[in-house]
Amino acid sequence: MPQSGASPAYDVVLIGGGIMSATLGTMLNELEPDWSIALYENLHQAGQESSDPWNNAGTGHAALCELNYSPAGKNGVVDITKATNINEQYHMSLQYWAHLVDNGTLKAPNSFINPLPHMSFVWGDDHATYLQARYEAMVPNPLFAEMEHTEDPDKIAEWAPLLAEGRTPGQRVAASRFERGTDVDFGSLTRQLISKLDENGVQLHYGHKVTDLSRDTDGRWEVSVHDRLSGQKFTAKARFVFIGAGGGALELLQASGIPEAKGYGGFPISGQFLRATNQRVIDRHHAKVYGQAAVGAPPMSVPHLDTRFVDGRRSLMFGPYAGFSTNFLKTGSYLDLPKSIRPHNLGTMLNVAKDNFDLVGYLVSEVLKTHSKKVDTLRDFYPNAVEDEWELITAGQRVQVMKKDPKKGGVLQFGTELVSGADGSIAALLGASPGASTAAPIMIDLLRRSFPERFTSWETKLTEMIPSQGRRLNEDPKLLAEITRETTKTLQLA
Repeated sequence: MPQSGASPAYDVVLIGGGIMSATLGTMLNELEPDWSIALYENLHQAGQESSDPWNNAGTGHAALCELNYSPAGKNGVVDITKATNINEQYHMSLQYWAHLVDNGTLKAPNSFINPLPHMSFVWGDDHATYLQARYEAMVPNPLFAEMEHTEDPDKIAEWAPLLAEGRTPGQRVAASRFERGTDVDFGSLTRQLISKLDENGVQLHYGHKVTDLSRDTDGRWEVSVHDRLSGQKFTAKARFVFIGAGGGALELLQASGIPEAKGYGGFPISGQFLRATNQRVIDRHHAKVYGQAAVGAPPMSVPHLDTRFVDGRRSLMFGPYAGFSTNFLKTGSYLDLPKSIRPHNLGTMLNVAKDNFDLVGYLVSEVLKTHSKKVDTLRDFYPNAVEDEWELITAGQRVQVMKKDPKKGGVLQFGTELVSGADGSIAALLGASPGASTAAPIMIDLLRRSFPERFTSWETKLTEMIPSQGRRLNEDPKLLAEITRETTKTLQLA
């Protein structure tokens, strides 16, 4: 522990103990084992905020079943560009995790990843017509060639019996299914990665809150840290800083003063889930099933009936039910939102507010829902749901990115945003979905931006970690088949 007034110096400081810092730290530790790295986490364990599986709206985003990644235009044509890009990125994450299993960083694969079919399920003529068009747009792509589609209630009942039982006879239903999907416990994954970093000499500091960032005259970053247990405050210095603090990243990015942070704001959205308590119900459902979002709902609120494996135990949840809170972290302060308002982002935020009244209305309606009303929404998916067999749990906070837009003045961006300084000495990750599922390619992008003078020398090693790095699997079916075979074998997903 540094003495009062001491300034420990590192090559790299990671702020936040979630999947993003864990992934970046693990990559850098392998690429540059002689670099000194310190990690500061506000809580007393890694992976307790956004990376915790019960704080996540989705665990294993691969765009196989999430309909918001493949929107239909006014002409009915489905655009699968975003779905293709996300699926490519998820394959990169799978390859990276397989590499880490091979080198012993990660333990038994089923401690963090399990095979699980991904399904899309809709009802009503318009939605069924859309899902058919989506299937027809996706299945020619090698990434989605194994997708199945049906409007046969008996087939749907075979895939996911809870969806079919008790449903109104004659109601038009449709489902698409990708059998080789996965479920990921990002909390377990994060803690395993950080445990290995600890073994490799990375300095881990839990219960340490980073309160400010500033640039020293020598070009290094001064990181102001508060040890919440002892009350001690000190400054750490670093050549490079990564702000991977989830909802807490925006405040620190603003504190850095870099011009690239100008104009960014954050819109916090909270959430809740219903979790099944009847083991017989849990055991009868084996899939991630996503539906269509309600009008005005943010993409993170797309409803889904979702099998999960958390700490080795099988669970079933439905949700999320979105809400609004002004804190940016589950353990944050109600002052987080007002404190984030700056002259440079006020216009952005006002323009976003002007254009998103339907979102505000949706959030208000969600907040006012009783437990019974929440179960009524569940019954759209699972008609025979029994109210007292579902408990309500509070999920994590998500902070959607608000950014400047030349046409609208400001837009609410649903996704992740990597913001980095011009000289590459600092970077921050803002936003939410698909987030954790694409951590590996996001960190590759960060390495390319922040260390351009070293990246070329790293490429051989990075390709060993992620063989498809720099290539498009949807353009190379042979490579896709080879990589899928290897990751399936290594991660025991067959």
